Amino acid sequence: MSGQTPRRTVLKGAALAGAAGLGVAACSTDSKLGHAQDPTPTAPVTLGAPDEIPVGGAKLYREQRVLVHCPAQGQYKAFSAQCTHAGCVLDKIEKNEGNCPCHGSRFDVTTGTAVQGPATAPLPEVPVRVENGRLIAGPKA
Repeated sequence: MSGQTPRRTVLKGAALAGAAGLGVAACSTDSKLGHAQDPTPTAPVTLGAPDEIPVGGAKLYREQRVLVHCPAQGQYKAFSAQCTHAGCVLDKIEKNEGNCPCHGSRFDVTTGTAVQGPATAPLPEVPVRVENGRLIAGPKA
């Protein structure tokens, strides 16, 4: 057997490597701002016409990772649409709650507050304004 690695050593190594991989892939229960480096827009993004959002309601802009709530006519409040648990983008709004499809976290779209875990941190607020008849989210250019 000289020059060969014993079978038992190889199997132990494979088992340890597999366990280490599981630790990396495991879902963290700690709330954080997700895996994207920037959970909020770093430059202005155009979302659409303000009248697409009913007063008292909200609209999800998945591609831009933003949700916008309209508390009163002409007023808008925006939040990141990226779950603060593991970074998944919310997939829908039901009963004024944004839903994360990955682990079931839910967020109040009027405040950004986590109302169902595993997420515990609120959605980060995003600046939003109306400019030339369009909603613009993110910092001013």
